[in-house]
Amino acid sequence: MKKFFKFEELGTNYRKEFLGGFTTFLAMAYILAVNPFTLSLGDVADLPDALRMDYGAVFVATALAAAVGSLIMGIFANYPISLAPGLGLNAYFAYTVVLTQGHPWEYALAAVFISSVFFLLLTISGLREKLINAIPVELKLAVGAGIGLFITFIGLQNSKIIVDNSATLVHIGDLTNPSTLLAIFGIFITIILMVRGVHGGVFYGMIITAVVGMIFGVINTPSAVVSAVPSIEPTFGALFSALGNPGFYTQSMLVVVLTFLFVDFFDNAGTLVAVANQAGLMKENKLPRAGKALFADSIASMVGSIFGTSTTTSFIESSAGVAAGARTGFAAVVTAGFFLLSLFFFPLLEVVTSAVTTPALVVVGILMVSSLGKIDWTKFEVAVPAFLTIVAMPLTYSIATGIAVGFIFYPIVMIVKGRIKEINPIMYVFFVIFALYFVFLQ
Repeated sequence: MKKFFKFEELGTNYRKEFLGGFTTFLAMAYILAVNPFTLSLGDVADLPDALRMDYGAVFVATALAAAVGSLIMGIFANYPISLAPGLGLNAYFAYTVVLTQGHPWEYALAAVFISSVFFLLLTISGLREKLINAIPVELKLAVGAGIGLFITFIGLQNSKIIVDNSATLVHIGDLTNPSTLLAIFGIFITIILMVRGVHGGVFYGMIITAVVGMIFGVINTPSAVVSAVPSIEPTFGALFSALGNPGFYTQSMLVVVLTFLFVDFFDNAGTLVAVANQAGLMKENKLPRAGKALFADSIASMVGSIFGTSTTTSFIESSAGVAAGARTGFAAVVTAGFFLLSLFFFPLLEVVTSAVTTPALVVVGILMVSSLGKIDWTKFEVAVPAFLTIVAMPLTYSIATGIAVGFIFYPIVMIVKGRIKEINPIMYVFFVIFALYFVFLQ
């Protein structure tokens, strides 16, 4: 085992790897509650049951997708990086594709599956690197920051800290509402834990918020702690019925597939580089075994979509495990084991309400917008597409629209500025695709 994971070469041992894997699990565990709540649209009232995914089935799918993805990453790529359904993409899945556009959730799962297959083919062919390199770094950074603002807005909206207003569109909510007050308390607690550098601060923040909610009667006490694993039957394989339905093959769903593919492209690549660099695994500014790592991500998303969850991707929270000493894929295997164990604790999710999930969405949003500091705002031709990408996502309630706006404005402002030679020809292809998106799909 030590030889397989190269413990001696990487200067680690079982204790460090186990502690690192457990720390990563604690940092990621919030997704077990947030993902089912998001995909089942738990905060949306008066919604037809047909548009809601089964909460228990999504919980199982989330845990299994995280376990499978982490196992493949650990054993095949030997990286201390764990995977799970990603925030941002699950919000796009639920709030844009299903709630706003009105597509069945089975269609959304099918889109995740197809995008994962494309991602796998692009990885094997080597085209992935060409597409990523064609897109300017400022737009890549802007997409991440925009998603951060989007999921933060969703969190504040879910807990009614922010509410709609006929005159100004949005307004601060009723801060005397017990559930809203609990969410605000949770945000403060989680931020304090993060500032203090507590590993798994987001997870612990959710626990403390839930406990306080139960003490004051805002949240019902769970009926049990351990139970049989919920049935995954409501979501397992549901995407195949969509693939066999001619109504799935529309221009609108093509854009959904491309959005899943695009966002996972950069979310996953950025996380891999960041965590590998922190662990000292980068060699000559390149990521060793990059193909294997991206292969793990592709397979995890494919498997996750079959189980019944949104896109599975590498989690930046893996950096918490690296900080605790993890250096090899054994840590990811440990994390996978804890995700499998969590399947038996489903009753505890009864305490997960919008007040409990809001702190996680806000804090993760804060972490995602940190990329803003790397954008050169002094150059207006750079600032314009980056800014429009970022603000369009929360203001239009659509990740796809934000990406489209940025990719349309980028070649325009660069040509006007006289920097036409710096535009990769592939960007013109993106320009046409997204221009057509607005003409025919909006």
